[in-house]
Amino acid sequence: MKTTRVVMHTQGGPEVMQLEDFDLPAPGPGEAQIEQTAIGLNYMDIYQRSGAYKMALPSPLGLEAAGRVTAVGDGVTEVAVGDRVAYGAVLGAYADRRNAPVARLIKLPDNISDDIAAAVLMKGFTVEYLLNRCYKVQPGQDVLFWAASGGVGQLAGQWGAHLGARMIGVTSGAENCAAIKRLGYAEAIDRTTQDVAARVRELTDGKGVPVVYDSVGAASFDASIASLGQYGLFVSYGATTGEAPAVKPSLLQHGGSLYFTRPTLADYVKARADLEHSASEIFRLIGDGVLSVNINQHLPLSQVAQAHEALESGTTTGSTVLIP
Repeated sequence: MKTTRVVMHTQGGPEVMQLEDFDLPAPGPGEAQIEQTAIGLNYMDIYQRSGAYKMALPSPLGLEAAGRVTAVGDGVTEVAVGDRVAYGAVLGAYADRRNAPVARLIKLPDNISDDIAAAVLMKGFTVEYLLNRCYKVQPGQDVLFWAASGGVGQLAGQWGAHLGARMIGVTSGAENCAAIKRLGYAEAIDRTTQDVAARVRELTDGKGVPVVYDSVGAASFDASIASLGQYGLFVSYGATTGEAPAVKPSLLQHGGSLYFTRPTLADYVKARADLEHSASEIFRLIGDGVLSVNINQHLPLSQVAQAHEALESGTTTGSTVLIP
């Protein structure tokens, strides 16, 4: 079957992504063929495209999508033709059709649209493991979350508030500050006009926060360290401005016996049970009205380069969905 996908033959800027036609084979054992209707855009896509993460070339791109099962391989009983499914963290999502391992597919409830699933699943996985498992956020705690206007940040504000935490979001500009305060954040810090660490100390009566979630990396590292209270945990889960510097043990010692971790989503959804639990929590909170998913950009897959440019420049808010 003829289909179209995005492939890169070298890593670099958005221009390395090429739309190519290819013959999609029948799904093999343990696989399902999916006609995709919505594709999620994640910062991990940029890491893989740019060379921040080394890839075997040529390589497909994209990690998250939703659609309908059109065929199944031998021995597949978990899904059937006609089922609506979604997935996250499975390379090759930038395509109109694809084969995917059924072990990573999630059946969609009737109340979750394809658009919402493609926009929320991988970002939701990230927020679930960050707030529930990497560090278990407790009611009444102060939590500092960087990039609060992005897709992950918007979900984190709502989820954290639901857990009873006082969410402190870092973003840029008065408009974004006002927006995130409508999405669960009790406090908003404008990184372009305010000293983040000083403001955190002011908000916490000098104590600092017990946990910082930082996806920014190099540019935010010092402020994150300075925002932590005694025994605080620095969760470095991304690097949009480049990798955070090496952490000297003495820095953690003198900062208040701090902890530092660099988790990865792949570990937290590696087990099928963890994958299913995380997805069920996301869908439950959407159904309960706790999580509102803001899809602020829709673009055709043919404009994937423009989508990458916008996400990389920090001009997007909420989630972006690509339409095959």
